[in-house]
Amino acid sequence: MIWVAVIGDWFNLIFKWILFGHRPYWWVQETMIYPNQSSPCLEQFPITCETGPGSPSGHAMGSSCVWYVMVTAALSYTVRWKDKSAVTLHRLTWSFLWSIFWIIQISVCISRVFIATHFPHQVVLGVFAGILVAEAFEHTPAIQTASLRMYIKTNLFLFLFALGFYLSLKLLDIDLLWSVPKAKKWCANPDWINIDTTPFAGLVRNLGALFGLGLGINSEMFITSCKGKNSCKISFRILCIAASLATLQLYNFVKIPTHTEYLFYILSFCKSAAMPLTVVALVPYCVHSLMMTTEKKLN
Repeated sequence: MIWVAVIGDWFNLIFKWILFGHRPYWWVQETMIYPNQSSPCLEQFPITCETGPGSPSGHAMGSSCVWYVMVTAALSYTVRWKDKSAVTLHRLTWSFLWSIFWIIQISVCISRVFIATHFPHQVVLGVFAGILVAEAFEHTPAIQTASLRMYIKTNLFLFLFALGFYLSLKLLDIDLLWSVPKAKKWCANPDWINIDTTPFAGLVRNLGALFGLGLGINSEMFITSCKGKNSCKISFRILCIAASLATLQLYNFVKIPTHTEYLFYILSFCKSAAMPLTVVALVPYCVHSLMMTTEKKLN
């Protein structure tokens, strides 16, 4: 799922750089459609003033990517049922899960349009682009057994391609960060402008998450804990889930300084890498060690 989320967000960045989509909160201030200064007044919110281009919607694309993978993964378990009652249950499950999927996507789309961050066509494009990316990469078995070298190569490719694309167009005098000045100019409150909404901030976060996942899955801690004898125990899984959720809440309290752009990108990469590494490897290993110690004392 993390692979699909990262690749989907990377495609979203490239699409945004290609499509040059405006956002409603600045477009209404600059368009010549409305005569005599009669442009509509759009209410802005603290989450309105995103600085990247608007098409396709990243939130809609990311949501459809992740939820598509979860729904299809859940249905893959029920499709194997053969008896008549199981087939009926599968159809009911199919209807329920896909209903939930579309309710969530519609809710995300409405919310993004409501806060004047996206036009309707941008969120619709985001939803269907996310589904296409998820469908394409969900059936790529290589990502299930990828080595650390594969993770590093993928990270380098995604970063160098995006950087090369950016620099190539900059040489052609095409500024891919054209949306940032518009956001700063037309945002109702300058404090609502955040560096973490810039295109490169999202790229760095996703590359960090993918790198951290690769480190975690290919570490000895993961092999010892998640592939050991405790991995199938319900108690082990419940403790891992609880500890992971608690740890992720602690990460939310870690605020990255934004006064220096390059320092922000480096620290953002490190934080994004640390989170999946902690959840995938460190937490399970600690729970595994605790359980082994307890079992030894009981014996």
